[in-house]
Amino acid sequence: MNETVNAPAKINFGLNVVEKRKDGFHNIETIFYPLSLSDTLAFSDSDKYIFETDNSILNSEKDNLITKAKNMLEEYTRKTINVKIHLSKKIPIGAGLGGGSSDAATTLITLNRLFKLGLDSVQLNNLALKLGSDVPFFLNPFPAYGTSRGEILEQIDFKIKETILLINPGIFVSTKWAYEKITPQKPQLSLIDYYRRAKLNLDHYPDIIKNDFEKPVINEFQAIGKLKEEICESGADFVLMSGSGSSLFGLFSDTEKSKNAKAQFEKRFFTYLQKA
Repeated sequence: MNETVNAPAKINFGLNVVEKRKDGFHNIETIFYPLSLSDTLAFSDSDKYIFETDNSILNSEKDNLITKAKNMLEEYTRKTINVKIHLSKKIPIGAGLGGGSSDAATTLITLNRLFKLGLDSVQLNNLALKLGSDVPFFLNPFPAYGTSRGEILEQIDFKIKETILLINPGIFVSTKWAYEKITPQKPQLSLIDYYRRAKLNLDHYPDIIKNDFEKPVINEFQAIGKLKEEICESGADFVLMSGSGSSLFGLFSDTEKSKNAKAQFEKRFFTYLQKA
């Protein structure tokens, strides 16, 4: 058994925090959009469980999401899973890009297949949700409208037509802290309603696509607000924060401007350019 699998990042193309639930979680609505940026997980034979990574932070964590996913499968199926998993980490950690969630979902899917555990999509989805609210999306990472905690997903035929420039300034933002700063509010019109009215295009983005976390995060971390202004000034037609931060993505209708902007920011920050 030797298999290498990619685990993609995502951006939240709009994120509205609708209400706080009795169980302490929040109901949201968002559009999950996968990126070509991805981590790589290599699975190979072993007589015991081994986790390795080239990331120094994760290397010191015994309870990372990949190991949690493996342990959860063992507990659920009552089968021992001996495997070596090596993670090549490309997605920044704690950046609102879902890297850890994607790694966990990829682990669930791959181990289920390689070890013939026989879990169906419903069982995998239930396990994924126990690992994190956006883990279910990564079980089948196509553009999707997410509601409830983000686990109720409706795949949509949506494609961003502009070049995406992703920038992570390396500022850690606690998701728990970010939710504490939010006053939930139901939007007048949902993202899916705009999508169905064919209004998800560049001309409408500034009026429609918001991220409720952006205001409190920028108030606390002014460097993120300054970076957003710089990305706008570099020629982006639209800029938004992903998830609870701190990553920002800019959309460029002018490909040359996107390349120049990447060259400008990559000297200081993690950057990733995805062409339309």
